[in-house]
Amino acid sequence: MNEINIIALKKVNSYLIKCNEGYILIDSGYTKNRTQVQEKIEDLGCKPGAFKLILITHGDFDHIGNVAYLQKKYGGKVAMHRGDLGMAEHGNMFWNRNDINIVLKKLIQIILILIRLKLKKADRFTPDIFLDDGDDLSDYGFNAKVIHFPGHSKGSIGFITSNGDLFCGDLLENLKKPIQGSLVDNKDDFKASISKLKEISVKKIYPGHGEPFSIEEYLDEH
Repeated sequence: MNEINIIALKKVNSYLIKCNEGYILIDSGYTKNRTQVQEKIEDLGCKPGAFKLILITHGDFDHIGNVAYLQKKYGGKVAMHRGDLGMAEHGNMFWNRNDINIVLKKLIQIILILIRLKLKKADRFTPDIFLDDGDDLSDYGFNAKVIHFPGHSKGSIGFITSNGDLFCGDLLENLKKPIQGSLVDNKDDFKASISKLKEISVKKIYPGHGEPFSIEEYLDEH
């Protein structure tokens, strides 16, 4: 059985999964929190070279900010959906996002530049593996499959374990209570992705933001 460890920093989560022969990281946090992320990883017993895989739920800067650095130190292959490739390669969370209000988009872009949250060249990367719906991760020691959850971004994905644990990225969040993610690129795709929750055997949800919660807690709110 895989051991799930939560790395919670500044309302954004990464997850360190302990496998039989190493570790798998899901998302990597903000660049500005690199020291804290690394400290928590090592506090959990993970040493340099111990990563087998770095899984990315989607390409927003608060989820991929430390990928390049952590891969260099802890090893492993980086895996994500091709739909968010440009976010990683160009450090731009609006790459391939078309439906976000243009005024809001420009405003957020200006804010990101002012507070220096766009990825520097050294933190941009090209993944080693492209994942798609249904891919099995058991060869890496992680008993889970990939689920494509487009809507928040075109390349948003989640990971569902054989025990019913779902790492959902920003499809859902739980900062105050379990709700749907607040940033939506495509409403129709997002709605279809939410509907997928009824088609899979989910027990516990591990969101990109906020505390884990049971599927019943989410359904009670909706």
